[in-house]
Amino acid sequence: MHSFHYNNGSLHCENVPVSEIVSQNGTPLFVYSAQTFRERFKALDSALADLNHEVAYAVKANSNQSILKLLIELGSGFDVVSGGELYRVIKAGGDPSKCTFAGVGKTKEEITFALENGIYSINAESEEEAVFINQIASELNLKAPIAFRVNPNVDAKTHKYISTGKSENKFGIDFDRIDEVYQKASQLENLELRGLQMHIGSQLTSVTPFIEAVEKVAPLAARLKEQYGIEFFSIGGGIGIEYQDALASGSESWWTDSEKTNLPLTPERYAESLIPLLKDLDLKILIEPGRFIAGNAGILLTKCLYEKRGTSKIFKIVDSGMHQLIRPALYEGYHQIVPVTESSHETEVVDVVGPICESGDFFCQNREIPVFSSGDIVALMSAGAYGMTMASTYNTHPLPAEVLVDDTNFKIIRKRQSYDDLISHEDL
Repeated sequence: MHSFHYNNGSLHCENVPVSEIVSQNGTPLFVYSAQTFRERFKALDSALADLNHEVAYAVKANSNQSILKLLIELGSGFDVVSGGELYRVIKAGGDPSKCTFAGVGKTKEEITFALENGIYSINAESEEEAVFINQIASELNLKAPIAFRVNPNVDAKTHKYISTGKSENKFGIDFDRIDEVYQKASQLENLELRGLQMHIGSQLTSVTPFIEAVEKVAPLAARLKEQYGIEFFSIGGGIGIEYQDALASGSESWWTDSEKTNLPLTPERYAESLIPLLKDLDLKILIEPGRFIAGNAGILLTKCLYEKRGTSKIFKIVDSGMHQLIRPALYEGYHQIVPVTESSHETEVVDVVGPICESGDFFCQNREIPVFSSGDIVALMSAGAYGMTMASTYNTHPLPAEVLVDDTNFKIIRKRQSYDDLISHEDL
């Protein structure tokens, strides 16, 4: 059964009524399905079974320690983009030797922390960064394992804010310069050239850009293996998820049947296209999914506070907003909105807006959605990725709580922030 579904008119997460979770924990509230995290990880891991591979979960998608621990138990590696994310993985019981450290702006403190803890690879995004890593490694009397991120200049055909593989993006080294960069880095005494990395963007709904990028970069990976003995090739993440119709009807599961799936790109379709291009490289293949594993595994629950009917619009004002799920405001991200208690099949065209003092504080605009009224609880689907990790306390709103459901059980995995918590680090 789909992890989020209606049962007798009541929205459930696995086998727990969402209304029961809300009654104990209030709103706004993130609720996650452990089953979905497991199913998504296993589906991708199994699809790539014919390759020497590792699924390295992108911590930035959802970094709660309980989620990380769940994935550690499944054998996941991790893609981190800060010292803080690496620290989270370690505190959750993860092994730094199964972590890669990406990102364009790593500090000396972060690089030192990663090297001292035995990071598998630091993915350098510029020549100057590689020189800096070499200097730090020399001071520590260590050899720093690195990979360079190559920019293949492939159009991922996704939103411009989450496209990362074109020459005008800030990420990676231009494809036509990468051989020169590896040659120079090979002369630096405290670097070990361990791999090659790329990532072309997020929320890709077609396998075509992946094929184009791998076809372009795989020969480079083979050449670097021969010249410098690299051992891995990371092809990044980016597999898209279902946002438009995330709440399944009936009991069909969208992750186990590729014929019926609502997913825009299944693990099976992804693997069958890419394995033939990668299997003869004799390199460990890393894949860095975040949204694919976490996105459909979570919902954001919010309460309708007021309804305002103007001359041109109906506004549903809720107690969550852009400060807790910024995707709609940031890049017009879509989230299906459904009531926790299924009512009639009536719909109306409304704006769902939050309490933040910004005109961009909306979850949808001019959208036809099921009717709900003041006091009703609604769920924003597919909110498991880039919700809480991008949340802020703007307008001094406390951060929401997080709950993890596992079959018939649920527990708080992050307490709701209090007013005292909000000011606890300030000194008057």
